[in-house]
Amino acid sequence: MRILIVLGYLLAGWFTRAADSSDKVFPVRGLSIAAPSAKQLDRFLRCIEEEFAPRGLNTLILRVDYHFQYESHPELRAEGALSRSQVKQLADACRSRGIRIVPQINLLGHQSWASQLGNLLKVYPDFDETPWVTMPEKYAWPNADGLYCKSYCPLHPKVHAVVFALVDELCDAFETDAFHAGMDEVFYIGEARCPRCGGKDKAELFAGELKKIRDHLAAKKRTLWIWGDRLIDGKTTGIGEWEASLNQTHPAVDLIPKDIVICDWHYERADPTAAMFALKGFPVVTCPWNRPEVGVRQVRDMMELRENSTREVRGRLRGVVQTVWSGAETFMNGLAAHRRGEEVAKGGKSDVVCFVKVFDEMKALGAVANQ
Repeated sequence: MRILIVLGYLLAGWFTRAADSSDKVFPVRGLSIAAPSAKQLDRFLRCIEEEFAPRGLNTLILRVDYHFQYESHPELRAEGALSRSQVKQLADACRSRGIRIVPQINLLGHQSWASQLGNLLKVYPDFDETPWVTMPEKYAWPNADGLYCKSYCPLHPKVHAVVFALVDELCDAFETDAFHAGMDEVFYIGEARCPRCGGKDKAELFAGELKKIRDHLAAKKRTLWIWGDRLIDGKTTGIGEWEASLNQTHPAVDLIPKDIVICDWHYERADPTAAMFALKGFPVVTCPWNRPEVGVRQVRDMMELRENSTREVRGRLRGVVQTVWSGAETFMNGLAAHRRGEEVAKGGKSDVVCFVKVFDEMKALGAVANQ
């Protein structure tokens, strides 16, 4: 009998250690990158096979926007857009390697870049939150109009019929249960001259748009992912107007459903705001970019937060997603050069080196499941 009791204690200890070991593994080990062009698809598929999967990557946020041959609104297609069969190749390649795809279309903000309007406002100019702000021939920041990127008006009565048709079609094509709506760096919202949202509370407008998107996805059993900067108080934290909000959208954090996945991006420092989101009840991932030392620190911080949190909070601290803001081809070229031992960092900055070091650090800390 005593032997059985001792054996029971040993087995209980083994299972406890096994559980502790499995708790180290990050549920999300991801990359956010622009979708490849049709011409670069085969190379990108090889990259999934040879670079992404062997490193333990299990989540791929693909910024598609209008680079898909939409049937619902073909007028919004970008030149060289991926076909449905090419998207299926991407989806099948990822599924076979255990990689979850989260396609992205920028909603609300990022409807222009520099001097160019995005396709949505080109085709549907009446959706523009600030139609009186004209696109400059030569863009510079700061500027008198406060123009960084255009937004669509969240209260326009026809905008969601268009964008939700795109969202549904894209998610169906990728056969995915998650969608990334962007929602970052929204500087134009609730503008005084807008006949629909002028004078309305900016946090309530932002929260209302998030809830509308989330509810649409939830009806189809899909999860909403977003960038988290507009939900952080840029003044109280001192983080400022880019990685946090100075235009009063941040109170929306207490007005939105808690099943929205927050992609908490910080590039200059490892600001610990992932803890805030997790404590408020949101699933959250930390997102580095091109400073390898910051990315490594963010991996370690995520591990330490998970190790020093209750099981409830630990379950919301989901992991790390490396971001890449060049095109897929540029990133793949950088990876190839890095493999050859060539110098790819400039001034200590490189999304390629950050990607490699972030995934090496996750593996070293046991955050990557045994392959």
